[in-house]
Amino acid sequence: MSNRVEQILERAAQRAAEEHLSYRGALTPEEAWTLLQDDPRARLVDIRSREELALVGRIPGAIEIEIKRYPAWIDNDNFLPAVRERLAPDDLVLLICRSGKRSHKAAEWLTREGYPNSFNVLEGVEGDRNEQSQRVINGWKVAGLPWTQ
Repeated sequence: MSNRVEQILERAAQRAAEEHLSYRGALTPEEAWTLLQDDPRARLVDIRSREELALVGRIPGAIEIEIKRYPAWIDNDNFLPAVRERLAPDDLVLLICRSGKRSHKAAEWLTREGYPNSFNVLEGVEGDRNEQSQRVINGWKVAGLPWTQ
């Protein structure tokens, strides 16, 4: 493991301790991208709905498993089986959604289900809203990280 990866994982764990999170850590979008580049165990799991992916855009290489189904936002009963089919328990599971809220819940859940290396990607794909309710403050897209529409 590279020194850069170790530093990122340490910062993520520090955030988790400060926020009393039940999962391994919280990452900025830039840190998540670095882990994806530098650690072969890292897997980005985009848990947004199919509609969000179609309307907002996709992150190349992300594993797409929606956790909620639009428009009623009901739980996807196939979420955990799909995770188990595509991820190993020792993978670094980097969860991302629109703003970081659903991915926070998913990290808690996957940790309980035997994925101890679950991380929330803070800010999500679109980030927080500004005063005009636009998502242009932070997040994966604002950071200039790879995505396609």
